[in-house]
Amino acid sequence: MSDSSPLVGAALIADFVTRLPSKPGVYRMFDEDGDAIYVGKARNLKNRVSNYARGQGHNQRIAHMISLTRNMEFVVTASEAEALLLEANLIKKLRPRFNVILRDDKSFPYILIAKEHTVAQLAKHRGSRARKGNYYGPFASALAVNNAINTLQKAFLIRTCNDSVYSNRTRPCLLHQIKRCSAPCVNYISQSDYAELMNQAEEFLSGKNNAVKAELATRMEEAAEALEFETAARLRDRIQAMSFVTQTQGINPEGIHEADVFGLAFEGGQFCVQVFFIRAEQNWGTRAYFPKADKSTSEGEVLASFISQFYDDKPIPAQIMLSHEIEEKALMEEAFGAHAGRRIEILTPQRGAKKALTDYAVTNAREANGRKMAETSSQSKLLEGVAKVFNLAGPPRRIEVFDNSHIQGAHAVGGMIVAGPEGFMKGQYRKFNIKAEDTVAGDDFGMMREMLTRRFSRLLKEHGDDREAVENEAVVWPDLLLIDGGAGQLSAVQAVLSDLGVHDLEVVGVAKGPVRDAGREHFFVSGQSSFMLEARDPVLYYIQRLRDEAHRFAIGSHRAKRSKAIGINPLDEISGIGAKRKKALLQSFGSAKAVARANVSDLAAVEGVSATLAQMIFDHFHPEN
Repeated sequence: MSDSSPLVGAALIADFVTRLPSKPGVYRMFDEDGDAIYVGKARNLKNRVSNYARGQGHNQRIAHMISLTRNMEFVVTASEAEALLLEANLIKKLRPRFNVILRDDKSFPYILIAKEHTVAQLAKHRGSRARKGNYYGPFASALAVNNAINTLQKAFLIRTCNDSVYSNRTRPCLLHQIKRCSAPCVNYISQSDYAELMNQAEEFLSGKNNAVKAELATRMEEAAEALEFETAARLRDRIQAMSFVTQTQGINPEGIHEADVFGLAFEGGQFCVQVFFIRAEQNWGTRAYFPKADKSTSEGEVLASFISQFYDDKPIPAQIMLSHEIEEKALMEEAFGAHAGRRIEILTPQRGAKKALTDYAVTNAREANGRKMAETSSQSKLLEGVAKVFNLAGPPRRIEVFDNSHIQGAHAVGGMIVAGPEGFMKGQYRKFNIKAEDTVAGDDFGMMREMLTRRFSRLLKEHGDDREAVENEAVVWPDLLLIDGGAGQLSAVQAVLSDLGVHDLEVVGVAKGPVRDAGREHFFVSGQSSFMLEARDPVLYYIQRLRDEAHRFAIGSHRAKRSKAIGINPLDEISGIGAKRKKALLQSFGSAKAVARANVSDLAAVEGVSATLAQMIFDHFHPEN
């Protein structure tokens, strides 16, 4: 009798090897649940994968990975460089547990010199480059780009207002009064002189700051000799604004026109990568990352995997400086060069100014790692306190806090924020546009009921009642729900959960005192009387922070929805009315409200509006007819 049990682990891999080509490509390993556990690339798929089939000579991590493998998939590529780029893309998308994972979901901000208007605008930009103009960046953070814009305003007096505000000004704004704008909107400066300021700003952003300062210094001396002291003083202030940038950067990138500097540190079982962004011989900010990697992974392997994922969707500079040597440097240069369409150099400096830069990046990585570990330790103690206060089985791994926001029932929005062992998990936040027709305007109970029904219905549909289910490295089931309200809200929430078949989920109502003072909160837990915490209890402060964050998120979502609604014209909802007919109707009647009050014959009298369309407009505003 033959054994028909399915192949697993090394035996399964060996079976795949018999059918693999000796070509470059990418392979994926899957566990019994069908989840990708590893993504790798190879110059020769057959040779690379056959190493796993041996079943011996592997470290503990790789041996465990092989034992969990229940299926594999392969993609053949034209070259190893192409395989490297595909591997990075798949790792970011699938987040396999045995790969080094870059935890980053933010795009970088840029400075945009927008040129749709004859008078160019200075703006902060994030996202696709759809607007006409020149882009400079990336900057490490919104703070870095805001500081740069502040400097450019002081040094070059460029406008930052949008085109609509610019076109409707009749007198200069406050920015002109505080010497941040030359006020081209009211012709305080000619277009040719403004264009010269803009050219100087672009030269500064392109790294020609010394040439710009030299030119301004010459003009300052000429103005002083001509006794034009006010002009000389303005030029002096502009030179000082530009000099302030290099004086406050903390590092000296002189001689390095365009590079990213990566420093890696490993302490306490945690990796940290610090990145410096150098553009135009200036430091345009730094950012710390904490990639997920097994402790047995070497520094070079972590750094190589990190930068391959880092540049998957970001522009690549001419130079990449690393604190540690990596394998396959030439291959990565080839892949990055193909991706960027130009030559890319990857180097690990051994001496001089570049070595000082990478050393400084490593020092910053160590400090960031220390701060992260301290915060995590503090967070762990707070969660232990939360567990003790609410009699939980253990420190909660996921806390969900719900709140809603509206104005007399209008533009109602609910918000859910999430916190865990590493603090606020903003990638897990969710907003709910309240849309149930049976929810009465301003009914907080009804809004909470709708939010929780939608949240847990989807959770049950996607993951069932698996309390250990994980997605994007976070458990998906909460250990604790915090809601805004007292006994009534608590009962309503428990009824919703019971109807959905969700049990054994701890729910706590947080109600403010009679005068709604922070520190006088009452806590409501099923099966016991309400209670308060000591005024200086750290757990109380922590819950206040959670509640305030939920309120901030709900309010922000509500304001965004309200702002969007303000810009909507009722005429936009009527089929057959485009921009031209809308303009004609508004010119004839003065407002959308007046259009709504008009009769069919008056509407038909408007140019471009037929009798049929007039009837459609009337019916839209008078559905009862």
